[in-house]
Amino acid sequence: MSVKARRISGRLETVVAKVNYAFDPVDDDKIIRNRLLTRTTTTRGEPPLKKLQKKFTSFVLEVDKDEENYNECGKLAKAFLQELSTFEIPLLKSQAVVEANRREKESFNEVKDETERQITQAKTEIEDLKKQLEESKIDRQHKEECETIRKLISAQPPRSETEKVINELNKEIAELEAESTASWRLLELRKKQFALLLHVVDELQNTMEDEQKSLVDEIRTALDDQRNVTEPMSVD
Repeated sequence: MSVKARRISGRLETVVAKVNYAFDPVDDDKIIRNRLLTRTTTTRGEPPLKKLQKKFTSFVLEVDKDEENYNECGKLAKAFLQELSTFEIPLLKSQAVVEANRREKESFNEVKDETERQITQAKTEIEDLKKQLEESKIDRQHKEECETIRKLISAQPPRSETEKVINELNKEIAELEAESTASWRLLELRKKQFALLLHVVDELQNTMEDEQKSLVDEIRTALDDQRNVTEPMSVD
């Protein structure tokens, strides 16, 4: 193989290496990579890679001949290089698209990480704000209660007046207690007097009953005496 043929073969290997670099060797991507290599999804007729292979094979076979066919080799080499350039341009575009996609993916991952960080930070801030809101509600409730108590205190009379009223009430209570004690003593005295009166009445009643009994006995005795005196006189 001549130097020119080896140079063309090296360029072909470079193109194949670019294809392998542009597409990751993942099992799911093998079919897509094969279609991109053969261009079966974007062109009609014979696949570009097969055409390139045929032109390269024709060029190599022509170079290996012992004949002095430089013009024919030049034509085949030129045709092969044109086909190779035609095949290489889409690969370069695909490589640029892959690089752009990788950069976009990295940028997306950065944006995603930043978004997740901001979401986490926002959740933390929301929790803090909820706690502050609850504390504010409690403080507000305490303030409202204190304000209500303050209004009730303000509505009350001054302490001096309250003490004056309390002293007057204590004085009235003392007077009422004194009156109650006097009334109780008077009531006890009246109870004793009434009990004595009942006792006297009872004694009088007993005395009257005794006197009545004595009087009845005396009358009976007198009647008996009179009857005894009258009976002898009648016999005579």
